[in-house]
Amino acid sequence: MAETHHLAAAPKTVHWGLFGADIAPVMEVRSGDTVVIDTVSGGPDVLPGDGYHVPPELLAIHAETPRHVPGHILTGPVRVTGAKAGQVLQVDILDVRLRQDWGYNFIRPLAGALAGEFHEMTKMTIRLDDARGEGELPWGTRLPLRPFFGVMRVAPPANWGPISTIQPRAHGGNIDNKEMVAGTTLFLPIFVDGAHFSAGDGHGCQGDGEVCVTAIETALQGHFRLTVRDDMSLALPRAETAEAFITMAFDEDLDDAAKEALRQMIDLICARSNLDRAQAYALCSLAADLRVTQIVNGNKGIHVVLPKSVL
Repeated sequence: MAETHHLAAAPKTVHWGLFGADIAPVMEVRSGDTVVIDTVSGGPDVLPGDGYHVPPELLAIHAETPRHVPGHILTGPVRVTGAKAGQVLQVDILDVRLRQDWGYNFIRPLAGALAGEFHEMTKMTIRLDDARGEGELPWGTRLPLRPFFGVMRVAPPANWGPISTIQPRAHGGNIDNKEMVAGTTLFLPIFVDGAHFSAGDGHGCQGDGEVCVTAIETALQGHFRLTVRDDMSLALPRAETAEAFITMAFDEDLDDAAKEALRQMIDLICARSNLDRAQAYALCSLAADLRVTQIVNGNKGIHVVLPKSVL
């Protein structure tokens, strides 16, 4: 029988700023189990003023957990029993919930899509209304919330060594794909036995591109069903919603990311239909949308969205 586990965010269950194959797992589950993961976000410099709920574990993490380099606070890793390198981890995102009544956004000099054009550090606290499903900006604009995790990842290959959480790569990481909401399934290629899944970088909402380098950053709780797939082989993350297939790619050059994400979609179409590559290429031109995932994380992202109905 599949089980449900709860993994709280705490100084001993998070890692801050770095990924690595050698980070010890803090929980082990079986394939098909569900893990409810609590996450927090941000350093001491983004804490709100009085009148907001600050998860106490965030303050404890600030005090006790080393921040190796600039990057994200991630809860995990979770080891999946029996997962082997070369297989695929299916991550069913069953639910995503707010854990606090505020988020933050900042502009940092020399960062973002217009690096060098904004010279002052600018921060704002954004009030989150869970009942209404809205975030209220300081000047009064209300935005509908569509929470998702910017970072979901398995362990990177061991020979990469420790790497920053900022750049998305083949193991997932800081994908910042706003389609990864509740109901979406993410597929991650496994590089290390056990998979070692972590999540964090909660977003209340985000536009494609995430142009100023931050979304509405906040604390979230995710309900994830983790299933090992030995009938799949992937080079890059993919995703699936009830309505669409999504392929992704990441590169410093946005054109190269677009080309690879398109190749991945052509491969998917050919595997799921009797179309040849030329027909699949034409179908992409007629029915697929190439979207800019983000352009601010070093490795930029493109995701290709194809309606299932056209297959």
